[in-house]
Amino acid sequence: MKRIDFEHGTVTGNILGAALPMLVAQILNLLYNIVDRIYIARIPNVGTAALGAVGLCFPLIVVITAFSNLFGSGGAPLFSIYRGKGEPQRAANVMNTSFTMVCVCAVVLMAVGFIFARPLLVLFGASTDALVYAYPYLMIYLIGTLPSMIATGMNPFINAQGYSTIGMTSVAVGAVANLLLDPLFIFVLGFGVQGAAIATVISQALSALFVFVFLTRKSELKVRFLKKKEFSECIGYAKNIVSLGTAGFIMQLTNSLVSICCNNILSDVGGDIYISVMTIVSSVRQLVETPIYAMNEGTSPILSYNYGACRPARVRKAMAVMSTMILGYTAVMWSIIILFPNVLIGIFSSDAALMQDAVPALKQYFAAFICMDFQYIGQTVFKSLNKKKQAIFFSLLRKVFIVVPLTYMMPYMFHMGTAGVFLAEPASNVIGGTLCLVVMLCTILPELKRMEKQNSKNVLQ
Repeated sequence: MKRIDFEHGTVTGNILGAALPMLVAQILNLLYNIVDRIYIARIPNVGTAALGAVGLCFPLIVVITAFSNLFGSGGAPLFSIYRGKGEPQRAANVMNTSFTMVCVCAVVLMAVGFIFARPLLVLFGASTDALVYAYPYLMIYLIGTLPSMIATGMNPFINAQGYSTIGMTSVAVGAVANLLLDPLFIFVLGFGVQGAAIATVISQALSALFVFVFLTRKSELKVRFLKKKEFSECIGYAKNIVSLGTAGFIMQLTNSLVSICCNNILSDVGGDIYISVMTIVSSVRQLVETPIYAMNEGTSPILSYNYGACRPARVRKAMAVMSTMILGYTAVMWSIIILFPNVLIGIFSSDAALMQDAVPALKQYFAAFICMDFQYIGQTVFKSLNKKKQAIFFSLLRKVFIVVPLTYMMPYMFHMGTAGVFLAEPASNVIGGTLCLVVMLCTILPELKRMEKQNSKNVLQ
């Protein structure tokens, strides 16, 4: 079973070796939700209304994913740092702690979801008509909370051990199943919106089973539940995992918050049609962001491992390669979005009225998307090098202190209507993204230089 050796080989080769399978995995993972939306939008007579209604479930789905990443993306960099230091037992303790927290949290979230699903959907902006589709979809989706969180939260530990192809396969298993089961349950069996949720739950269960079997039987470091006597000694690991994962958690949770704010305002100033428009814009964003996420997550274990092993030159090289790849890719995708918005929107809906409103909204939303790269790059470096405070601060800054206020101010105070909702995003990209990159360069590069000098002194001694 081939593994990537983060210590040797070229940094570019290691990043590509980790990022390319990750890219395939993320594209396949994207299919979980994207395929649902494509099929739902094409349900005869109710497609557009059902698409908007299911879009109202996204904030809660994002919350579940955010908790998965809180423990998975929070634990994996620590896991890699300990492996880089040559401390496999501490690395295993981190992984086992993350796994236990993922499972406990999944059960709690599922219970809370079942109890409060309807009032939460109303809070997110669901009308009485939208609840007809949104509520049954969400109730079925919640059944798959545990497998969903295991598949998402524990996959980073497969990649962190160098098994990037296995990590890709775990996602592929579920995504292919979803592709096959969606049309079966939605159209052939006639379950409609509920059929999309059933297909997703089954697919997530298959992915989770694959991840669990690999990590318990075949990986170098094997996962298990913490034993009762280990709880006290692993409290420190749990705190570190949560504090490091908090940045990504806040970023995803605030995405959910922004989505709720946008849906409420759009419902007020634009009507239900704009809920569907926002669902399409969010879908395009997921489509575009997926390769960026793969590049970030593919680079993260290489940054963490070499930082733990005190190899600053390889850390710098990884930062440069990641930045070049992300900026180059985003420039191409941004051009496509601005020049050919109809093509991307057409993936999700052929409704002419929806297309007319969605084209300007998409262009407005992505006006400064390249500046968002600065946030991605800075956040990935901060998280991978265990810089908790900076990672958390910039997650909060862009979403909570810039996007949310602008989302309310621009439509109402500046009388920009629906355009104000979509333009709040590029404004936040320019401000928050630029600040994040500048602070990252001004703090991380000097630290790597100091590490290099310390290494030279140690060699001389």
